[in-house]
Amino acid sequence: MDKQVFFDDAPGAPYTPRRVGDAIPGFICPNFNKTMRGPPVVNKNDLVASVASDTGLSKADAAKAVDSVFETISEALSNGSDVRLVGFGTFSVVERGAYEGHNPRTRESIRIPASRQPRFKAGKVLKNAVN
Repeated sequence: MDKQVFFDDAPGAPYTPRRVGDAIPGFICPNFNKTMRGPPVVNKNDLVASVASDTGLSKADAAKAVDSVFETISEALSNGSDVRLVGFGTFSVVERGAYEGHNPRTRESIRIPASRQPRFKAGKVLKNAVN
């Protein structure tokens, strides 16, 4: 008998039973926990394995390439630059002003300092691929 995993099809919809591996047709996630709810999550190791198999690089070289991409994006954002990847999306930094917050336990008013937050806006090609 096939194991069953339940996923939400839509918010408020009843659970629909599906076979393991049906969450994303054609995609196999090696770290997929068959007892979890929801779609499989792709982590950095999965990304490295995919880059290695697609490019023919060793996993060590693919890991260096993936780390280099993440490091380059992080450095550009920390310097205040935007990173635009045509078709994929744009990484940017947004200034978030200081504001008054409340401690939920004591209801004491506290000052939340200003900060810079990374943002990602998906590009048209990525949006179309998801939908």
